[in-house]
Amino acid sequence: MKPLPKLAATMLLCAGLPVGSACAAGIETTPPPAFKKVSALVKLPDFLPGLGTLYVDPATLPVGPFLGYDRGGKLVNVTYMVPLKQMEDHKAMNDLGTAAKGVKIDHTDMYYNAGHPGVEEPHYHIVEWLIGKDEQTKSMK
Repeated sequence: MKPLPKLAATMLLCAGLPVGSACAAGIETTPPPAFKKVSALVKLPDFLPGLGTLYVDPATLPVGPFLGYDRGGKLVNVTYMVPLKQMEDHKAMNDLGTAAKGVKIDHTDMYYNAGHPGVEEPHYHIVEWLIGKDEQTKSMK
């Protein structure tokens, strides 16, 4: 099994800085070069209601991080798709990526998914929202 990507440690280094800060390296409107639109990798629509337009570095699959952008192209969430098997095996999930360093998290949601194109096995979505609940409800339709 591939090692998990790294994000949490570097997010802590830049914690509390606004998304537009130098620490965020411009991802607030443009995914990093290694990231590909998920809809170009698997049969899914460009915009997924509830998550937005997702981008992922294919080397980090299945966990991600997946960067979710609203219809206006603004980064609104960072999502991890953690296979249930990894959770049942008590796998540590430390340092999950560096793609979104510097973003400020508003709230986190976690929910089960039985599988979908790209991550067919049962897994949990862990969604770190960069926007408030009201904006999330309005922009993710």
